Amino acid sequence: MSDRDAPPTPAERHAMIAVAAYYLAERRGFAPGGAEADWLAAERAIDAMLAARQLTGPMDDATRARLIRNALRLQGGAGAGATHVQPDPTETAQP
Repeated sequence: MSDRDAPPTPAERHAMIAVAAYYLAERRGFAPGGAEADWLAAERAIDAMLAARQLTGPMDDATRARLIRNALRLQGGAGAGATHVQPDPTETAQP
C-alpha cells in the first residue's frame, strides 16, 4: 500500500490474511482440521486492524507481518479487538 489513505488491494488483503492465518495455525501447533477456522478468524482480525487503520501507510512485508503477529499475540486470538502494536525492529519475520 503506497498511499496512506488507500485501502489495500484485494491481493494485499489476501496476503495479510494468509500471514495472520499462519500465525493462528502456529499458535495451535498446526494441528489438522483448523485451517478454515484460522482463515475466518484471520479475516476478522485483519479487517478489524484495517478498520482501525493499523495496517495503513507505507511498510515492507516483513514489518507488516511482525505487526500482524504481535497484534495476534497480544489479543490472544483474532477478531474485532485487534490491538495496535509497534513492530519489534530486532526480530526477523517468519511468515
